[in-house]
Amino acid sequence: MPHHIPKAMTIAGSDSGGGAGIQADLKTFHALGVYGTSVLTAVTAQNTIEVAAIAEVPDEVVIAQIDTVAEDIGADAVKTGMLTNRSIIQNVADRLEAWGIPWLVVDPVMVSKSGASLLNPNAVTALKTDLLPLASIVTPNIPEAEILAGMAIANDDDIREAASRIHDLGPAFVIVKGGHLDGPAVDLVYDGTSFLPIEGERIDTRNTHGTGCTFSAAITAFLAHGLPPIKAIQMAKRYLEAALRNSTSIGEGHSPVNHATELPPDVVKALAVHR
Repeated sequence: MPHHIPKAMTIAGSDSGGGAGIQADLKTFHALGVYGTSVLTAVTAQNTIEVAAIAEVPDEVVIAQIDTVAEDIGADAVKTGMLTNRSIIQNVADRLEAWGIPWLVVDPVMVSKSGASLLNPNAVTALKTDLLPLASIVTPNIPEAEILAGMAIANDDDIREAASRIHDLGPAFVIVKGGHLDGPAVDLVYDGTSFLPIEGERIDTRNTHGTGCTFSAAITAFLAHGLPPIKAIQMAKRYLEAALRNSTSIGEGHSPVNHATELPPDVVKALAVHR
């Protein structure tokens, strides 16, 4: 019997600097032993300092990419990143629902590390009403959680309230990432019943470009391997910590993480168990 190769699809924008977006996702998939496929929603001209230009991919081409990959290669798990506008979000949601994707990780990308807007304001409603109800896991940072929950976040109680509000929109698991707050790097996971803090090491580095993409892609890769959601989230955080710790400066701004970092022993063990 042929060995099953885990497959994951990323639906996101292209980062010409190679640190975030489609490029970060595919690097992460490869590092974690998953065959990656890609659906481009936008082409960006960017580096570690700025996003200089964005060109959206026509809706019909986005749809065709999803359908052609799904009908031949398939996907054990899918993640979405930069979706740019309302119609792309609606069409992506329609096609993923039609293909019955088993796991969907939504990274609600709204603003780049350099501060450029990556999601049209009119698309936030579509994200809430069309895509989040299909999501297995959604991974907002603090600013994104504030927008999705419609509230300011200043402390732990606010994070819990925001996670609850976002869960009410439909995803099975909500991870509010704590990287934008001071103190330890604690992410809060909420499944509609209980809150689970996932603590981690705060790595002192400027090389943080693509951290959100890499984290959500790693979760997707672990789900494709068959890990349960909480374990997938925990192992993704361990992989990201290693990628941050072993990063090097590439450009003059926020350089990317090191996707080709040596995997931590517990990550290697988790992958071996599910292979």
